[in-house]
Amino acid sequence: MAVASEAQPSPGPPTPGEGGQAQRAISPKLLLPLLLVLGVAGGASVVLLRGPAKPTLPAGAQQSAPGQGFYGTLALPAKPAPEIQLDNYLGQAVNLKQYRGKAVLVTFLYTSCPDICPLIASNLRVALNLLGHRAADVQVIAVSVDPRGDTPAAVARFLKAHEMLGRMQYLIGSQAQLARTWAAWSVGATREGGQPQLVAHSALVYGITASGRVKTIYPATFEPSQIAHDVPRLAAQ
Repeated sequence: MAVASEAQPSPGPPTPGEGGQAQRAISPKLLLPLLLVLGVAGGASVVLLRGPAKPTLPAGAQQSAPGQGFYGTLALPAKPAPEIQLDNYLGQAVNLKQYRGKAVLVTFLYTSCPDICPLIASNLRVALNLLGHRAADVQVIAVSVDPRGDTPAAVARFLKAHEMLGRMQYLIGSQAQLARTWAAWSVGATREGGQPQLVAHSALVYGITASGRVKTIYPATFEPSQIAHDVPRLAAQ
């Protein structure tokens, strides 16, 4: 069954006002959507606009309107990011703490996703390109939501297709290993009953400061320029 709600396109970065503060005002209702990628007829998936319930965010953070010079939505209070300890597709152990001193962008993907995951990966690549030499200040981490389908070979193909080889740590594991990380980050990941090749999952990007705190949140439809703007600020905190 197709989902009737339609995702609105993400606005571009606001024009900074005096002191570099973002002047965009966002209604709380606009902060609720863009959480789950759901399968619909024909093998496509869309971002579901939720009703009155607020999204569950990691470390008990609550969304707030943009401010403090960031274009992403602030996670307040900015609490320490939950632990991530998994192997990447090359079998190398990755720990979120090893990237202290850098900004980190964390998202949750799967390689056979027909639309939202490729969009996120492609826009993250564009954001890194926009950063130029400042791209060295950030690490991109993707955590699999499909332990069965995200094999090392599938991940290698996905990263190559989106020009993210060597630029994104794509972490995989068993159902039990990944489920612990999903729970820590309050991420939903369930296989579609009628279309088992699709996974309904949370579709957000989290901006982590150099000191290891969840600071900003971006919807799946983020503008690359928003993240390029925020990375130096994340790396400085």
